[in-house]
Amino acid sequence: MVLDRLAGGVGRGIGQVAEQVTDAALAPFSDPVIRLGVTGLSRAGKTVFITALVANLLDRGRMPGLRAAANGSIQTVYLDPQPDDTMPRFEYESHYAAFTSPTPFWPDSTRTVSQLRLSLKVAPQGLLGALSGSRTVHLDIIDYPGEWLLDLTLLDQSFEQWSAARLERMAGRAGSDAFFAALADVDPAAPHDETTARTLAELYTTAQHAARAEGYSDCGPGRFLLPGELAGSPVLTFAPLRGDGKTPRGSLAREMARRFEAYKARVVRPFFRDHFSKIDRQVVLADVLGAIHAGPAALEDLRRTLAEILSAFRPGRNAWLTNLLRGRRVERILFAATKADHLHHSQHGALTNIAQALLRDAEDRARFAGAQTRALSIAALRATVEETRQHNGHELGVVRGSLLEDGRAAAFYPGALPEDPARLLAPAREGAANWLDEDYAVMRFAPAALRLKPGDGPPHIRLDSAAEFLIGDRLS
Repeated sequence: MVLDRLAGGVGRGIGQVAEQVTDAALAPFSDPVIRLGVTGLSRAGKTVFITALVANLLDRGRMPGLRAAANGSIQTVYLDPQPDDTMPRFEYESHYAAFTSPTPFWPDSTRTVSQLRLSLKVAPQGLLGALSGSRTVHLDIIDYPGEWLLDLTLLDQSFEQWSAARLERMAGRAGSDAFFAALADVDPAAPHDETTARTLAELYTTAQHAARAEGYSDCGPGRFLLPGELAGSPVLTFAPLRGDGKTPRGSLAREMARRFEAYKARVVRPFFRDHFSKIDRQVVLADVLGAIHAGPAALEDLRRTLAEILSAFRPGRNAWLTNLLRGRRVERILFAATKADHLHHSQHGALTNIAQALLRDAEDRARFAGAQTRALSIAALRATVEETRQHNGHELGVVRGSLLEDGRAAAFYPGALPEDPARLLAPAREGAANWLDEDYAVMRFAPAALRLKPGDGPPHIRLDSAAEFLIGDRLS
């Protein structure tokens, strides 16, 4: 009944306000907590990023760019029991063992939300440190799939709006032909048939997996790709439809729309309420090199996807009153282009420029108010070494590593990235089929065997700069 729903809503509202009031009241008397959300788009290396970040905070010999580590403010760091006993723990120890073993391998990616708490004992430098003593800052890392983050954009869409947008983006993508062929034989106004619904949902899901394998970023809804315990349930058995808006009662279109709304209510909103809305720092990882290699359409898709991701945040500065009245707001967002170790260092500036251009365009569309954003090119775990080789009378900067497929040593040159990002972003926006000036290659490297000195974390590229931006201000 409507009254029951209203009562339930009021009860939940009172509970949420009470929780915010309690948290706000206790905040001055408890250890400060930074809630860092980490998510990644397809093949961006999210699990490796979290594992390498934790390892390099525990052993800070390779973190000169994190000021609190360089000046000795961080006295010790240790893993603590996480605050949420109902959330899976991020399996740091097993992931770290994977790439530090004698025969290292990349750890399996996490397929659901997880959490890890790292506690840092910090003492300010100089006279202030001597007077105030040390304090403990807790870093709660919340790991969740990037596909789930994209789902937040569904909250502002109707089924008809979502269908039109999805069908437009799917046109011409690899793996979509079978879905479009089946869709052509379907009358959305016809009576609902479960066999038809399941067939369309399965073909649509197959098309999303194929698009992601081709380097596209906007593939979803997220639980279609990572269903978990929802696999086979009606809440995942819908697909975009064509139609004129006529959805008679009992029709396929009416049932698909009902399931779409159920997905938002029972999957997307609980994730936002329980996890996403409590984050105050965020890093979004993206395989920009992979998108460039996939072609202009994939890079344009990444640009649009990043804008949609950033618009899902509620940026602004945290404050005691803000938390009490409106909930947590994201203060800092880092967009990190991963796999910088696939490039010679002479090209890192070009990759960072492209990442910054993608972020700037997304920032303009997201209409930020108060949040600090930054773009970096990084490698959370360096898997290659650099070399300079002669090629056609010119010196060529290459990287060398072990191929993931068969372990053979190989030197790799991916092509010269342009210093001006517009040379890539402009043809991507204009719908170019291919790059005119250069072909960009990618190669999959296995992690290198590590020989770590005491006090050193795993080798990386600019992971310390990422940490400084994300948490450095809270450690001074």
